[in-house]
Amino acid sequence: MKKFFAILISATVLASPFAAQAQDWRNGPDRGRHVEKQIDKRVHVNKKVVQKNRWVRGQRIKAADRRRMAEIRDYRRYRLSAPPRGHHWVKVDNNYLLVAITSGIISSIVAAR
Repeated sequence: MKKFFAILISATVLASPFAAQAQDWRNGPDRGRHVEKQIDKRVHVNKKVVQKNRWVRGQRIKAADRRRMAEIRDYRRYRLSAPPRGHHWVKVDNNYLLVAITSGIISSIVAAR
């Protein structure tokens, strides 16, 4: 029994350098590095910039922004007042905006509760 454990321990000691050199195939040497491209001696870094609009009363909303806004038809459910004629409520970025339908000008802003 002692010889069996001695052989087992010596085998693990001899095999340990080979196991330490094995690499994980999912996380190779290039994983997690920052991607940089060098063109004309300038470094370009790929990064995303998230720009959030700060809505201001009287500001005109672009048509592209109006397409991504969700119109609120059941305004009583959100405890909003009835919109005047030619206006409607829209929800965007966790805010409720009262917007003129034809011109896209913001009449009122209510922060979500």
